[in-house]
Amino acid sequence: MVSTVILTKDEADDLPGCLKSLAWCDDVHVVDSGSKDDTVQIARKAGATVWNHAFDSFGCQRNWALDTCALQHPWILFLDADERSTPRFVDGLYYAVRSCSADIAGYFCCWKLMMEGRWLRRCDAFPRWQFRVVRKGHARFCDFGHGQKEADVIGRIGYIAEPYLHFAFSKGWSHWFDRHNHYSTREATARLAASYSWRDVRRAKGMHRAAVYKTLLARYRAWPLARFLYSYLWKLGCFEGRPGWIYCVNMAYYEFMIQLKMQELSSVAKETNDQEAAKQRAGG
Repeated sequence: MVSTVILTKDEADDLPGCLKSLAWCDDVHVVDSGSKDDTVQIARKAGATVWNHAFDSFGCQRNWALDTCALQHPWILFLDADERSTPRFVDGLYYAVRSCSADIAGYFCCWKLMMEGRWLRRCDAFPRWQFRVVRKGHARFCDFGHGQKEADVIGRIGYIAEPYLHFAFSKGWSHWFDRHNHYSTREATARLAASYSWRDVRRAKGMHRAAVYKTLLARYRAWPLARFLYSYLWKLGCFEGRPGWIYCVNMAYYEFMIQLKMQELSSVAKETNDQEAAKQRAGG
């Protein structure tokens, strides 16, 4: 009834745990984008079908999987290698796809962010929703910030309340910083390109609303500090011990990185425009 797609690149450390949590699924597909470690061998040994496709963006990669992978079932679950399904999540998933009406195109899912064996419920503002379950032929993805969101939806999108697990820090902080340095560039570009107003906040839902808020608030210098205070004090992340402190500090730093890159990109764009204007004046 449900096929699963996992996007990978150099995920030899995390993939075994993800695949083990998917023992219930008889149709697992791993879409790899050029791993140099044992990711592909691990996937094949576990019985997953492996596909290879160069990575452009999360939205494009997920659409490629929908278009290309020989998916056996009408419902497709997308997980990342550092994520794990749980028995309760599977129960919620199966209940959702078995009992839904014909106009349901897919489901938003949420996760439990785990660090040092602790669920950071307060720091991560649980629940946060992402479009992760698709009815075949009823929806696609488009790029959104450094991630993706639903697109071309035929019907309605429901919610699966039971979360899966997300081990975002499993590869260590060096990897997290490298990855978020890349993410911050994409996020800065997306926020500069967005034309949101405060009226859009009311119309947005779930993760989209959070993205609208962050895009608008990033205009203010104090936003990284406010991000820390919101998560650590207002959302009571201070009660989640050392992991809560570390997470809140680093998410504030991530917002600071985005701000710096937005300023840098704006300066480059202004300089380019000034040069073009000077050339036109000189030519005129």
